[in-house]
Formats: sequence, C-alpha cells, structure tokens
Amino acid sequence: MNRRELLAVAGVLGLAPSLAQAQVSPAGGDATAARDAYLYALPLIEMATARTRMLKAPGAAINRLNHNRALADHTSRQVTTPNNDTLYSIAFLDLTQGPATLTIPPTGGRYYSVAVMDMFTNNSVVLGARTVGGQGGVFTLIGPGQAASGPNPTRIATAHAWLLIRVLVADAADLPAVHTLQDGFGVKGPAAPPPPVYAGRDAAPAEYFAAARQLLAADPAPPTDQRILRRAAAFLGAGPFDAAAADEGVDNARMITTFAKGLQTFTDGWAYPRANLGVYGQDYIYRAIVALQGLGALPVAEAMYMKAAGDDGAGLFTGDGLYRLTLPAQMPLDGFWSLSMYEATADGQYFFTDNPLNRYAIGDRTAGLKRNGDGALDLWIGRSDPGGERSANWLPAPKAGPFALYLRTYLPRTELINGPFRFAPISKV
Repeated sequence: MNRRELLAVAGVLGLAPSLAQAQVSPAGGDATAARDAYLYALPLIEMATARTRMLKAPGAAINRLNHNRALADHTSRQVTTPNNDTLYSIAFLDLTQGPATLTIPPTGGRYYSVAVMDMFTNNSVVLGARTVGGQGGVFTLIGPGQAASGPNPTRIATAHAWLLIRVLVADAADLPAVHTLQDGFGVKGPAAPPPPVYAGRDAAPAEYFAAARQLLAADPAPPTDQRILRRAAAFLGAGPFDAAAADEGVDNARMITTFAKGLQTFTDGWAYPRANLGVYGQDYIYRAIVALQGLGALPVAEAMYMKAAGDDGAGLFTGDGLYRLTLPAQMPLDGFWSLSMYEATADGQYFFTDNPLNRYAIGDRTAGLKRNGDGALDLWIGRSDPGGERSANWLPAPKAGPFALYLRTYLPRTELINGPFRFAPISKV
C-alpha cells in the first residue's frame, strides 16, 4: 500500500461512512478484497480470542456468569483499556440450543449495566440503570430464529454472544456490598460444550481466513452485510484465493490498524467517540479499530470515552514533566466519571501501569481530592509525585515509556453527547 492509498483509507477512517462504499474488484486474487475481509472479520476474531482467554478462568463455562471480585489493576491484561470503576461479571452465551434467562437483582440507586454484545461487537441490548432502573427483573435472551417466549423477551443478533455486567464500586469498603449484589445476578441456559479455539489476529492469512469462515458459519452476518461479503467471498466464503494477494491484503489491513491510532479527530485536546460507537452498522473499519483498542465499548447513550491528544497529537504522552487537567465543578453527566492512566503497548493496546499509589484512575469517588475555590478540580499527571497539596490529586504515569489517558463519563447528558460542551485540554505545566 503506497502513501496515497493509505491516505485514501485515512479518509475512510476519519471517517467516511463505511468501508462498504469502496469500489473493490470481487476477484479472488484482489489484495484489496483481502484487506477488507481481514478488517471485516477482526471483531469476530477478537471476540473469539477473548472468549477463549476468559473461559480459562476458574469456574468459567458457557452460559455461566463468572464474577471478578477485585477491581482491575496493572495485572489485568485480558481486555484492552479496562476500567477501575466497576466490577465485571462475564458470561459467554451459546443460544443455539435455546434461550437463556438473565436475572437482575434490585440495585437501588447504584449504577450498573448489562451489555449483551453479538459476535460482531454490536450491543444488541444494554439493560441497566438507564434503561431498566433499580428494581431489577427477569429477561429472556433469545437467539436468531427462536420463538419469543418467556419473561421480557430480548432478541440477540447472534446465537453466540458476550454478556458483560458492570457494577459501580464506591471504594474498597464498598466491595462486600458489591459482591453481594453480583451474587444476585444470574444467567441460566442450556448446557453447551466449550467452543473451538480459533486463530488470532496475528495468524498467517490462510489460518486467519479459515477461522473467519468458521466463525461466520457459527454466527452468520446480517443481510445488510451482503455487499461486502460478496466482494470478499474468496476470503470469507468458499474461495479459492491467491496466497500472494492474501499476504499483501492482510499486511495492508494491519498497517491500517496501526495507522488508525493517529487518525482520530481531536477537539480541544480530546477525541470524542462517534455516534455509532457500540452499534456500528456498516462502519466496518471503525468497528475493527474499536475491537482492537476498546473491545466491549458501550454505546454513547450509556458512556462516552474520550482519549487525550497527548504530546504527539495522536493520543500518546511521552514527557517526563508534569501535566494538568482542569475539570469543571459540575460535570455534564448523570452517572460517574473517571480519568484512567494506561501504558501503551507496541500493538496499540492499553493497560494499567504499576505505580506507588496503586492508583490507576482518579474519579468522582476518589477520596481526599482537593478542589479549587470555585469547585473546579485540577488533576496532576506525571511520572513523579508533584508534592505538596498536588499529591492528593496526582495520577501516576509509567516510570518510562509512552502512556495514554482516557476520560470516562457514564450517563452523559445531551450537551456532552451532541455538544456544545467540551472538556479543557490536558496541558504541560
């Protein structure tokens, strides 16, 4: 892929409606079709990889909830950009033999959400404080083609899916109460065997496309994806395909996923999510990038994740000095917020970093924060303790290497979702 072609793809990433608009030859030897096929299938591959990894946890099984009892920290490397605000409860679903029943306990005024994502990473439904309320309920999760019976029938777009529960934790003393609440959630479904292990995103092209075909057979694409599937049929369908074209196309696709890290649009120092985050339609490139960099992202009505521009203007901080973020006294949201610190890996993923405070994020529940006279909040970010009163508001950065900062806002208000509200940039001190 030459520079001109890469910039043309950048136009798609930054961001034209979808990859599906590109005019691509359907020939089996077409490297462009291989590129598109790789990106189209990447969410399926990432979901299958996450499922394999998470099913290795003690007690984990299909159609069974597995509770994380501790907040994510620097040892949590299962999913990129984890949060340090909520406890997760996770179940991978297999609805091929019939529906599953989801029980949500009464939660009172506490924030929670139950996101059920299809294998293409779209949120089929988010049941939570915003949509269900605090009284709880019983819901019947129904796969494609199944009869809509049972209490509160809820249709899931694919027969295999990821159910991800988030429950807000106030502080360490709140953990026992959250554990009790977690135990009130339940998932019951037909017994199902463990799924196969599929090739990952770094596999050789032939293995990657073989895994993609198997995953599409298990969870067929929606009819609205027929155009790209016809164009990429040599790689995602019956084949055959030219090995050299596949190699070139996959290399180009991987270049795109790397190049995409610098293609976000920043407004006053922040990249705001697109309106279709979590429900992507035919925006296949955006869907692929989010699967790689933020698997399991919620729709914007539920949460907005803002990435700071950093020193390079593309999302990474590299300096050894001190940075400051000033937040307003009144945040434009009805839920909670946090600023999370991540060390950046070479392949574009982000994980919490070890630090002397064991502080991975600062948020509205962080004890001892010092506010300014007008109620605004100055957060201090750096590799070393800024000292004095600033220490209370310090978010430690990695001892070395690049890092990234994400600001999470849950249940954002209209002025944040649509503008005109925008946060102040992070500045060097």
